Amino acid sequence: MGLCFSRDNKSTVKKRPPLKRTTNHSATAAGVRGGGGGSTRIRSSRKEENLIHEQALAAAILYQQQLQNGGAAPFDRSTSLRYPSGNSKKNQALNRSSSSRTRSFTDPLLQPHQLVNQDIKLDNIETNYFVLVHGGGFGAWCWYKTIALLEEGGYKVTAIDLTGSGIHSFDTNSITSLSQYVMPLIDFFKKLADGEKVILVGHDFGGACISYAMELFPSKVSKAVYIAAAMLTSGQSTLEMFSEKVDSNDLMRQAQIFHYANGNNQPPTAIDFDKSLLKDLLFNQSPAKDVALASVSMRSIPFSPVLEKLSLSETKYGSVRRFYIETPEDNAIPIAVQESMINKSPPERVFHLKGADHSPFFSKPQALNKLLVEISKIP
Repeated sequence: MGLCFSRDNKSTVKKRPPLKRTTNHSATAAGVRGGGGGSTRIRSSRKEENLIHEQALAAAILYQQQLQNGGAAPFDRSTSLRYPSGNSKKNQALNRSSSSRTRSFTDPLLQPHQLVNQDIKLDNIETNYFVLVHGGGFGAWCWYKTIALLEEGGYKVTAIDLTGSGIHSFDTNSITSLSQYVMPLIDFFKKLADGEKVILVGHDFGGACISYAMELFPSKVSKAVYIAAAMLTSGQSTLEMFSEKVDSNDLMRQAQIFHYANGNNQPPTAIDFDKSLLKDLLFNQSPAKDVALASVSMRSIPFSPVLEKLSLSETKYGSVRRFYIETPEDNAIPIAVQESMINKSPPERVFHLKGADHSPFFSKPQALNKLLVEISKIP
């Protein structure tokens, strides 16, 4: 990117014991494996999912209209209002849809009430509260499938819009630090009740953001989950991580569009992606309607936070249990980069989400949900 950085390979975080790797086999070409080892093709209702799609698209379109009319007024994003709990409808049959869209056999679609009935017991886990942090350019909107599935399973979920992302009305060109970018997440933790813990999930650049929060609030994070995310060492920036394998990712370089709000003779202030390359870069295994949602909802990525080096300590950040979910079909953060981060700072366990692109909340929502539930239940 035309910028030079001095690498600091001395991390203050000690190496953990050899990590455990898990390949997700919950979804196979034949269907979903049952307890007896048999396979059953489970067809799902698409009506509820389509409704969520329509609501998300409508919200994105409304947001764009508000921007054109002089800016969107901030309002409280309440997941309980946007995604009412389905617990009261657990035993109700869902209507079947006549949708003819081709489905992926590697990630069969289950009805939400079928997931609820899979003996998910939440009494013996440390916390049932997930906090989801989006990646660069995304917003809380990208988690809509994950939110719906987790809440149907009895979990409490909050999806955060970082500064200048999603519906948060702030010019990304004016964001000058990581602390400013992460402020909505910091505010969330400050308001979290004493003694309450959450499972903190970060995607893409959101990985660096949750690491920053873990250093500040280690006692409030039960577990941290990195999904195709920047899991950095102390003294490392996200840009440095991306630069390690830059030669092998020509698609990323082709897709990047830099903005220079302070003048062309100054460093970039924000980054966009060429919309014609979005699918190939971020959504190469995702449904077309999710790509359409993203194309009208994604916003610029502030550049300054990407440059900032993290300062992480063993006593704070290092005290939080970490898990990593690999996405092997990822064209944005290739598997080689993910493996490099894992090897430099090994988490407790690594999960391999077969067939997932950079956005598994779109391409593999059911399999991702199963992994998140599994991680929540690890003692």
